[in-house]
Amino acid sequence: MSITAIVPVWNGREDLAKLLASLTAQTQPAAELLIVDNGSTDGAPDLARQHGARVIPMGRNAGFAPAVNRGIREAKNEWIAVLNSDVELAPDYFTHLIGADAWFATGKILSRANSTRIDGTFDLVCRGATAWRAGSGRPDGPAFSAPHSIFSPPWTAALFRADLFRKAGVLDECFESYLEDVDFGLRCSALGLDGLYVPQAIAWHRGSASLGRWHSETVRLISRNQIVLLARHYPRWLLFRSAWPIFVAQLLWGAVALRNGRGLAWLHGKLQGLRKFSECRQKSEAFDLELLEHLREDEAEIYQLQRENGFDSYWKLYFLLTGGGAK
Repeated sequence: MSITAIVPVWNGREDLAKLLASLTAQTQPAAELLIVDNGSTDGAPDLARQHGARVIPMGRNAGFAPAVNRGIREAKNEWIAVLNSDVELAPDYFTHLIGADAWFATGKILSRANSTRIDGTFDLVCRGATAWRAGSGRPDGPAFSAPHSIFSPPWTAALFRADLFRKAGVLDECFESYLEDVDFGLRCSALGLDGLYVPQAIAWHRGSASLGRWHSETVRLISRNQIVLLARHYPRWLLFRSAWPIFVAQLLWGAVALRNGRGLAWLHGKLQGLRKFSECRQKSEAFDLELLEHLREDEAEIYQLQRENGFDSYWKLYFLLTGGGAK
């Protein structure tokens, strides 16, 4: 079973060096390494070539989704790994994931700054169209140490069957960067194409290496793409039925952005999303009529994990105001 590893890169030579070293050490090595360069200026592509990678130049910073899609189109093997350039993999990472009997798999991703804390596991979406990477920032523990059937893996370090992209399509480039993986997960859910969270597979992620977690551009893109997610997946009846959770979730996220000094970026993103709403709606495929049940299940799991591991103020207020958290 052969693997093509795809790594979108935009600078970050030092981070890329750590990833490349961890790829060399894999007990199940990738047969092909594609570095998709989004216009790096710090020599990262040259470093990749020295490690035997094929570098695919995008010519500009086209965003995560276009870069990954370019790599998927050029991949030659039956398995495709998508990796952030600022992640490091344990030597048996691919060995654990390739043994999963599923369409895709991802492992337990720990914070590189503090390896006792979770960076990411799998994504969950509430009715208000905001997502939570389960366990993010929490201490590692039993709640995140059992295998779990999932529909939405973080594309930080995930492994996919190449056939999956022929069934579910590739990433929606309308998103450019951020929430494109959540969109893909909702499409997988609609098609019944599930994956597996494999906590025995360990990786470490620096996180927000390109711009920073609360960079104004990051906030703008997430804010915009939350609206794009609504346009792509919520039929009209669900928009009306979930109007209050949507309002609460979006406004609370704006309050978090404001608290971090990015209120204007949040507002800018929301206005851009509203302007793109009709365009993205026209491109949308048939709506999944079972989406509400999927969202309720995700919301119940968010509530359960938050209750067991301590509530973030965002989710505490969301559940207080919406009465969510129960199927």
